[in-house]
Amino acid sequence: MEKLWRERKRIWCGRPWTFTVYSFDEERFYIDTGFLNKRQDEVRLYRVMDLSLTRSLGQRIFGLGTIQVKSSDKSIGDFEIKNIKNVMNVKEQLSDLIEKNRDKKHVVSREYMYDHSDADDDYDGE
Repeated sequence: MEKLWRERKRIWCGRPWTFTVYSFDEERFYIDTGFLNKRQDEVRLYRVMDLSLTRSLGQRIFGLGTIQVKSSDKSIGDFEIKNIKNVMNVKEQLSDLIEKNRDKKHVVSREYMYDHSDADDDYDGE
C-alpha cells in the first residue's frame, strides 16, 4: 500500500539525523528503526484509542512536536511519534484515518466514566 506520510525523527535542533522513520498508509502506522540491525513495528490504525500532542519550548522554536499514541495493540502498546515537523497537520490526518478505519471495522470503544464525587466514602464494597 502507498505511504500517505513519511518522516524521519529529528534531533532537538530539527535536523533529521536519526535512524528512526515514521510513516503511515490507509490502514497502518509504521516505526522503522536501526542502521545495521533494522526493525519495523506496526500498529493497525483501528487499534489506536487516543492521540495527544505536546510541544516543549525547544520543539516550538524548531517547529517540531511529539504525538503520544495510546494503542490497544499488544506488541507495541503506547508509543510516541517524536520530534516531527508539521505535527498539528500530521495529528489531524492520522486522527481522520483512525476514525475511518474504526468505522470501517465497526470498532467501538466504550469509555466508562465514574464521578467519584458521588461515591459514598463509607462504602467498603460489601
